[in-house]
Amino acid sequence: MSANSRLTIAAHALAWIGLYQRQGHEVATSEQIAASANTNPVVIRRLLGELRGAGLVESRRGVGAGWSLARELGSMTLRDVYEAVEPGPLFAMHRATPDQECAVGFGIQPAMREIYAGVEETLRQELSRVTLEDVLRDVLAVRPGPTGEVPSGG
Repeated sequence: MSANSRLTIAAHALAWIGLYQRQGHEVATSEQIAASANTNPVVIRRLLGELRGAGLVESRRGVGAGWSLARELGSMTLRDVYEAVEPGPLFAMHRATPDQECAVGFGIQPAMREIYAGVEETLRQELSRVTLEDVLRDVLAVRPGPTGEVPSGG
């Protein structure tokens, strides 16, 4: 089973847009963001569409089309991003109902639901503590460019 990277890519896109806008640009294209994330622009557009639905970004069509932040990075948390791009539960139950005549089959789902609810609440609390401003600051601290700029092409 592979790990899901949607939260990471969404945070990447938001941090990129935030930095790009600080450099005086109004909007960023999905192609520019995709080049930075090394993914397909369609992946970026889908994620940005979900972020737009959550009120985190705005889009502009026509001449000068692109994406911009709807809020300041400091007012967005990783929880906001997580809830925008990961609307379902973190863990799932069996696809088919377990054998209800079996002691384990009968009790596994109620037991796991309680555990998973606690894990998800802890995750949400931790994600609430980190803003996208924090993420961008940490990103720039790792390996800043000459002036912390994004490349002009992406």
